[in-house]
Amino acid sequence: MELLIVGGGLAAQRCIEVLRAAGDDRPITVVCDEPVRPYDRPPLSKEGLHGPVDPSFRPAGWYADHGVGLRLGVAAAALDPARRRVTLADGEQLGYDSLLIATGARPRALPGVPRAQVLRSSFDGERLRCALEGGAPLAVVGAGLIGLEAAAAACSHGVEVNVVEAAPRPLAGILGPRAGAWITALHRAEGVALRLGVMVERDLGDALELSDGTVVPAAHVLAGIGVAPAAGWLAGSGLDPTAVAVDDTGRTALPGVFAAGDVTGSGHWEAASRGGASVARTLLGRERLPDAPSYFWSDQHGVRLQCVGDPRGAVEHVAEGDLASRSFELDHTIGGRTTAVLLAGRPPSALRAARARLHVTDTITRRAA
Repeated sequence: MELLIVGGGLAAQRCIEVLRAAGDDRPITVVCDEPVRPYDRPPLSKEGLHGPVDPSFRPAGWYADHGVGLRLGVAAAALDPARRRVTLADGEQLGYDSLLIATGARPRALPGVPRAQVLRSSFDGERLRCALEGGAPLAVVGAGLIGLEAAAAACSHGVEVNVVEAAPRPLAGILGPRAGAWITALHRAEGVALRLGVMVERDLGDALELSDGTVVPAAHVLAGIGVAPAAGWLAGSGLDPTAVAVDDTGRTALPGVFAAGDVTGSGHWEAASRGGASVARTLLGRERLPDAPSYFWSDQHGVRLQCVGDPRGAVEHVAEGDLASRSFELDHTIGGRTTAVLLAGRPPSALRAARARLHVTDTITRRAA
């Protein structure tokens, strides 16, 4: 029962490792459009911008030792579910018994600024790190996690940084106003110019003109305005080429075809990890594990931010510490139920306690219902 995996990110790696840990020895082939072995992407906007790192999941020989074939530097071009074949960009066709689609996402381009780079691949990371080491001003468009992490890294290089965000606060789609105000203050205290509620009006070549008339220096521009599932190659297969729909086991509507990670629109790193593991359990014939609370983390100006649960639409309460400091816990509640906890500069024990608080309140709510 051969497994073909298209994509070399976290969802793919987790699927492989869960299968092999269970003693499953089915042949596995992984198709990657990048010419390097599978690697983790979060370091690209964190420690990878401070100096060379190797974000590879495993050493070079690990895949051969575990019976995994790597097809590097070639993208998937089409899926024929009736013949159970994937056509690659070079024309080769690969058959499968089971297929995991894990092609991730593509960064959105910045309209009107074709010179703006993105940060999604190891090549992108190396290019941005070299630009930062040159010391020229950087404009970051988008105050999401990638943009804020890159801004913090650029600041540590002594680079003049302007962050341009259309929303009234950073991370507006995820965090509430109190957390947003704290992040704004953190960046401004470190020398980052955070320009909120404005958009890029024109590219002036070495600067950007903003919608409020401000002109900011921009020898380099980083676009961090979101991503879209990399599912275009699935057009005509019967699957949605804008985002692959799956059930809670990772199955798609096509026989023998699964999907996990950003290609499903699932979002953060933790979701990709769980999705890949869930597909492996399905292939092993095991029951699905209960959902764990969502989780993401970010490193900015030497502060580790961690969020467990879903903070959207909740009321923010300081549970520990002080928002005037760099160490606190911010509970998020809806109707008296804790839906998320944001931690800044807290030890591992605090994260464990936060997870426990979410579990306790969720259990109480279910019993009351």
